[in-house]
This record gives sequence, structure tokens and C-alpha cells, in this order.
Amino acid sequence: MNAPLLSVKNLTVDFHTSEGVTRAVNNISFDIPAGKTIGIVGESGSGKSVTSLAVMGLLQKPAAKIPSGEILFKGQDILKYSDSQMRDIRGNDISMIFQEPMTSLNPVFKVGDQIAETLRVHKNLSKKEAWEKAVHLMDLVGIPNPTGRAHTYPHEMSGGQKQRVMIAMAISCEPKLLIADEPTTALDVTIQKQVLDLLFRLQQEYHMSMMFITHDLGVIGDIADDVVVMYRSNVVEKNNAQTIFTGAKHPYTKGLLACRPKLGANPKRLLTVSDFMNESGEEIKIDTAKVVVYDKEVVPEKSSDILLEVKNLVTQFPIKGGFFNRTVDQFKAVNDVSFTLKKGQTLGLVGESGCGKTTLGRTILRLIEPAGGQIIYNGKDITGVYGEELRLLRRKMQIIFQDPYSSLNPRMTIAEILTEPLVIHKVGSSKQERLDMAKQLAEKVGLKVAQLNRYPHEFSGGQRQRISIARALMLRPEFVVCDESVSALDVSIQAQVLNLLLDLQDEFGLTYVFISHDLSVVNFIADEVGVMNAGRIIEMDKASRIYKNPKEEYTRMLLSAIPKGETKSAT
Repeated sequence: MNAPLLSVKNLTVDFHTSEGVTRAVNNISFDIPAGKTIGIVGESGSGKSVTSLAVMGLLQKPAAKIPSGEILFKGQDILKYSDSQMRDIRGNDISMIFQEPMTSLNPVFKVGDQIAETLRVHKNLSKKEAWEKAVHLMDLVGIPNPTGRAHTYPHEMSGGQKQRVMIAMAISCEPKLLIADEPTTALDVTIQKQVLDLLFRLQQEYHMSMMFITHDLGVIGDIADDVVVMYRSNVVEKNNAQTIFTGAKHPYTKGLLACRPKLGANPKRLLTVSDFMNESGEEIKIDTAKVVVYDKEVVPEKSSDILLEVKNLVTQFPIKGGFFNRTVDQFKAVNDVSFTLKKGQTLGLVGESGCGKTTLGRTILRLIEPAGGQIIYNGKDITGVYGEELRLLRRKMQIIFQDPYSSLNPRMTIAEILTEPLVIHKVGSSKQERLDMAKQLAEKVGLKVAQLNRYPHEFSGGQRQRISIARALMLRPEFVVCDESVSALDVSIQAQVLNLLLDLQDEFGLTYVFISHDLSVVNFIADEVGVMNAGRIIEMDKASRIYKNPKEEYTRMLLSAIPKGETKSAT
């Protein structure tokens, strides 16, 4: 039997801080055979990315220390290599695609130059040869007009295109091992599928091995041969992908498999990791009452009263041009959109980035001014409402933003963040009364009262999203726009937040517009679904009907791009 290309043996990684030593990776072992893909799966903080950085020799010293273990690449322990030896390997024999391409690409250099630089450093190509090779690689990864796009800067490209540039850079020297760290997180499902298909094709073409890191087992099924499951710095299970998907043994793995929404099944609640194991890691018996599947079409509607009616809504932005940068045209981000939404219901808006769904949500809330049409809320046309009347309306209409970290003031404590809306709208007779209201709602969304004196950076992504939800509900609104509010969360945390949104909807009688690019999530939470493309709603129906019998080719394309949660051999 041939030796593996990469072998991680009893690896331990510690971080030394002023508060003590944190063990990020604890005595883990796994192999990556030549030409195979190993999926490393786990929630944020499980040790996945730290493991990859250890392989790349990119751990920050002196804070990071490796007290024990080996990383054998082609039989040699690269932990013993000098910095210059690692520079020769890094990018040449072992390459990496980082999670966030915008922060990994240099904003002041053209993307073609950034790819060419790797070739000049590792392959000693001339400037002209490196540029020509860079353009060829951009063509290989499917970037349209590669000759022209090579001259663009990162901010001029979409998220999917930036990720393709990162892939082109990573494969430029034809590495033996490619590490892909969450390369599809927060991408549209269609772009995600394109990236996964591209990586699989390039792996076959270049005969690469691949370490694919993700929190989503559904994605892993599309690409991995073997799976390593990490939990709290430990490897808790490893096997071939088929066995993991059909006969997972560890409760944590079972939880990861169960918590992602699936098309064709409508459970009343999503299972989470906590349904399979307790805090100590011990397996617990599943509460079968939580696994109830029902048909949304036969569930009686909570209300027949219409809360929101949108008529022929248009939102447009000026297109500037010419020497004096004058307005030469108008771009219609929302183009003649109409729909109605009943009280207590959820409308899911789905579509790729740029389709107009976020602009539509913000226009309904009057955060963006419409250019035409009507927004009728509770029977009243609010399209032309301004001043004090609009301020009072905002108490009833709130939004949960996509990125909780950037939408929370880093200088304010959670108590200050939650009570600020009450102060602005003069709710509560005293500071103590407002604080009591904040404590009550914080507990409802799963936060502890003792945490209210902390700042946003002290919380995980899932906890920050709960803070954002609590803030949106402080004024007891009737209507909430959820703008990609679970897109960047671990699937296990995503399931918890989705369950929480449904619980709060039942308790407070909330009406949602739920914006997402993930149709499986929308299928779980929405009563009706509107599919948006190029600023228009091209298809709208009950959620179950949209998924069972889509009428538009665009909708069928979105559905086909959703990870099936099955292994390559199963499909």
C-alpha cells in the first residue's frame, strides 16, 4: 500500500495568551492519500482551520506552539523545516484557498498581477510569461473575458469571481495538496455549486490531493472521499464519506447531519446537535416529538388579514458616466414588484446575489426610497410617509441584518444596544425599567442576563445574531425583515436560530419577510416563496408547490444547485 501524501500524527496545538493556555487541536491524526479529498468538518472553534494553518506553517508565533505531533508531507516531517524551506513548499507543493477572498486578495493590485506574482516567485517565469499564464488560469477557472478581467481590482469583482481568482492563484504552481478553507461559505447556492464542480474538475486534471474544510456536511457529500469530524479540538469520528452519511456513530456527527433543512421534508422544528448530545459529549435519546413532519399545504393559515401589500414597486439607482460623472441612466434594482403578505405568515424571497431581494426588503421598510409603486401597511399607504409619522411606523417594522458583527456598535455593551431603541422611541419610564425589558427579551432569545455587560466582540457569531434578533424585537414590532440572517452561520447554529425565529413568531404573532439565497432554509421557514431574478418576482407560490413543481427554468436551476447531502458514490 502506498504511503499517504500527507500524514498528520498526534498533532497538538496550543495558544499561549495572557489568560493562560488554550488547546486548539488535541492529539489528532489522519491521512490524505494521493489524489483523494479529505473533508474536515466541524463547527467554528473545533480546530479545523488551526489544523490547516499548522500544515501550511502559518501559525502565529510565539503565541502558537506545537508541543507534540508530526506532519509528514511525502514522508518528511515539515514541522522541522526552516522558514525558508516552508516558503519553498508553501504555494508550490502545498497551496491554500482562504475562507474570505476579499481579505486575502490585495486591494491595491490587479488580480492578474497577484496570480502572476506567485508564478514569478515559485516558477521563475518572466513578467510576460507569468502574465500570460495568469490569464490562462483565469480562463481555466471560468472567469469570463479573462484578458480584460485580469486588469481589474478585487473590489470590481463579485464574490464568486474573487473566489475563482483565489483558486487560480492556489493551483498556479500545480500543487500536490490543495487546502480549501470554507471556500463556499456565504456564497449563493448556484455559485457554490460552480465552485465545487470547478474544484473537483481541477483535482482530476492536476491529480491533486485536497483537504476541504467546512461546517456543512451537505457540501462535503458533493466532494469528499473520506471525512474527519472535529469537535472541541478533537477528532471524534473519521471514515469514508459513504459510511459517515449512512452509519455515523458519534452523536455529534449525527447532529451535524440532522440539523440542515432538507427539501421535501417539513419538520416543525430542526434538530440540533444538542438533541443528540449533552454538554459533556454524552449521547442522549432523541425526543421523537421534535421529528414531526407535516404538509404546509394542509396547515390552516394563522390569519386571513393582510398586513402588507406591495403594488408595482420600483427602486432604482443612478448610473453615472461621462467626463462630469453625470447621471446617464437608471438601474432598476426592483422592477414592478407586487405581492401581499398576511399577518403571522412568512414570505421567503430567494435568488442570487444582485437579484434585488435585499433592496426590496429595505425599500419596504423605507430605508431606501422607492421610485414608483405603493407600499400599503395595515391598510394604509406608507409610500409617502415622512418625519414623525415614519418614526412611529419604525416601531412596528424592524430588520435583522445579514452580518451581526458589523450591525452592532462595538463600543456599546449589549445592555446599551438593546435599550437604545427604547430610549429613542421613549419607551419605559426609567433606565431600570428599560434594562428589565432587555433582560426579559435576552433570556427569550437564549442569552444570559450576566452577559449583558459584555461587548459584541466577546460573543460567537450565533450569539451575536441572537443579540440582533433581540434588538429587532425590543419595540415589539409586528413585521420583521430577516436579511440573510443565517447565511454565514454554522449549520448547527443556523438550525438553532431558525427554530428561535419560529418560536418568536408564534409567541409575538410576527410577520416575516425572510431573505435568503438558500432555498432549503426558505423551504423550512416560509409559507410562501417569491423567486427573484433581475429585480422581478418571476415565480410566487406556496413553498411546498414551488419545490415540488417549479414553473420557471431559473427556479429549477436554483433547486438543482442545492447540496443534496449525499456522497459522490450515492449520486
